Amino acid sequence: MQLARLAIDIGGTFTDLALEQGGRRTTVKVLTTPADPERGVMDGFRTIIQAAGVSPADIELIIHGTTLATNAIIERKGARTALITTEGFRDVIAMGNESRYDQYDLNIVLPEPLVPRYLRLPVPERLDNTGKILRPLDEAAVLALIPVLRKENVESIAVGLLHAFVNPVHERRIQTLLREALPDIPVSLSSDVSPEMREWERFSTTVANAYVQPMMARYLRRLEADLHAAGAVAPLFLMMSGGGLTTIETACRFPIRLVESGPAGGAIFSAFIARECGLDSVLSFDMGGTTAKICLIDDFKPQTARTFEVARVGRFRKGSGLPLRIPVIEMVEIGAGGGSIAHVDTMGRIGVGPESAGADPGPACYGRGGIHPAVTDANLSLGRYDPARFAGGSMALDAGAAHTALLADVGAPLGLTAELAALGVVEMVDENMANAARVHAIESGKTYEGRTLIAFGGGGPVHACRVAEKVGINRVLVPSGAGVGSAIGFLRAPVGYEVVRSLYQRFSTFDVSAVNDLLDDMRQEAEAAVAKGSFGAQIVETRTAYMRYVGQGHEIPVPLPDYALGPEDVALIRDRYDQEYARFFDRPVPGSDVEIMSYAVVVTTVTPDVVVPAREDSLFITEAAPIRTQLVRDTTTGAVSEWAIYDRASLVPWMTITGPAIVAEDETSTLVGPGWSATVNGLGYIEMVRGG
Repeated sequence: MQLARLAIDIGGTFTDLALEQGGRRTTVKVLTTPADPERGVMDGFRTIIQAAGVSPADIELIIHGTTLATNAIIERKGARTALITTEGFRDVIAMGNESRYDQYDLNIVLPEPLVPRYLRLPVPERLDNTGKILRPLDEAAVLALIPVLRKENVESIAVGLLHAFVNPVHERRIQTLLREALPDIPVSLSSDVSPEMREWERFSTTVANAYVQPMMARYLRRLEADLHAAGAVAPLFLMMSGGGLTTIETACRFPIRLVESGPAGGAIFSAFIARECGLDSVLSFDMGGTTAKICLIDDFKPQTARTFEVARVGRFRKGSGLPLRIPVIEMVEIGAGGGSIAHVDTMGRIGVGPESAGADPGPACYGRGGIHPAVTDANLSLGRYDPARFAGGSMALDAGAAHTALLADVGAPLGLTAELAALGVVEMVDENMANAARVHAIESGKTYEGRTLIAFGGGGPVHACRVAEKVGINRVLVPSGAGVGSAIGFLRAPVGYEVVRSLYQRFSTFDVSAVNDLLDDMRQEAEAAVAKGSFGAQIVETRTAYMRYVGQGHEIPVPLPDYALGPEDVALIRDRYDQEYARFFDRPVPGSDVEIMSYAVVVTTVTPDVVVPAREDSLFITEAAPIRTQLVRDTTTGAVSEWAIYDRASLVPWMTITGPAIVAEDETSTLVGPGWSATVNGLGYIEMVRGG
């Protein structure tokens, strides 16, 4: 029997599982258990191996992604954390860079640091910007903190010293002293977690890592033990925010790299689908139970970044969250999912989210105690869901409860029927998602002209046509397995690791030898991390330098050759910088010197080429036959009419559907809106075209 690979994605409402064995895929969707997340995982694990007809021992690899780290930071449910820092710098994480995300808000609220001031503990020591010791570490002062840490019941410790990214000697000595006195308390060093310049981002990232480390390490070890107890002997790998996989040991040490692991899986899924279908300009649209994620993908690669914000206090306001300096797939994430709660604000406007009903109690129609209307209740009331088939028939939806909740919280305050309230809720959430997509494109300097929207997640295919209309996209693709797309994306991700370090250089005084030594060390570190999970697979290395003109405040990424640099390569790199700068800002600045602030080395396993089936069958196009009809209210016109309902499992390549129609499957439903037509392509994916 061929061995299988299993992916597990814990979301705010559902836990998705996808198992692939040979050419066969089995998917399962179960409710998340927030108080005990591994219980939901194990429920899904037992269900999927039974459905797939495999034994736990047949699984060769288990890949996991979760939002637990993000949720712990947002909900402030992490460990009691202390920060040990250079004397005089205890307030760095509170002061930030002194910028305001809203210049005109006189009552602006800034994010509270994860560590209160009385647990930010300074010690005498000092390095200069080259790493030279100006003041030796006062070890007696470090030891004097031990009783304080014990008295305050500190559960995790972050260490962030000035210029430690250049020379970590003092941080490592503090770690040694702490481990000798407090062996059971984990210690996170900024020189390990985020070895880059800019104290606020480096300290904030290190504190966040320490804040979630005890909880995440306990959870991952419990899950690993539960899987082994159930008979699974396969190694457990974790999806990282940057799109690569890593071992459980690395994940337990650097859990902050997991904050966007679920959404990253979705972006990898979209990139894979884009490559299969030859689409080099794509908008990835992932709508789940709690949030919607939007990501631009060009040339089959998601946009990436090295900074990320979590726990924003200003809704969708850049600069209002805690900064994390980690490799991450760049996307916009908003509180617009199936569980997002609808309400009427003080100005009489319908609002949706960001609060979510989650899995417990869930939307009112779940029948689990929820009394407030969510997006799922609105979709059900509009006739978009089959109450008996939701989540593969594992739970029957209560249309009466949805009607009551919508009328009470939205309809009555506005003098609307429950059905018109539902229409308003859906139109509002669609506009929220479309607006987020517009802003993301503008901030990225891109447009949606000629793009294809790839929709997945439990809610993505339901809302895709309307969101596409709003942003000006005329083509939508819904792949098979869309309801559990992020989990499938885990199965497409390479094992990878990124190392980032700082070494200040200018082109006018570029030290080729020093840069080569640094890059070699970084490559060795990355290769060692990847070797733990690559199982001998071929690897590829990518090198990047982050540069700026002298006097500027922010850098741009520039690709470097993947070989030992020589003096002749300096001109090549400068030319690449000029080209990249011109791409971002229209033209370079001749005669200005350039400084290199940091370097990144990424090592990943090579993913196999995508095999696209031949299209000979395209000549045999047939009209699909509906299984029934049902009354659906169109959100554009408000009109109620009979829509044809199709069973996705019965659709074969080159069948066509004319909207309005609904294609129902176990994990989601695809709406083919009025004015849209759909064709099942050679891969079994639904391609919808507006006006076709």
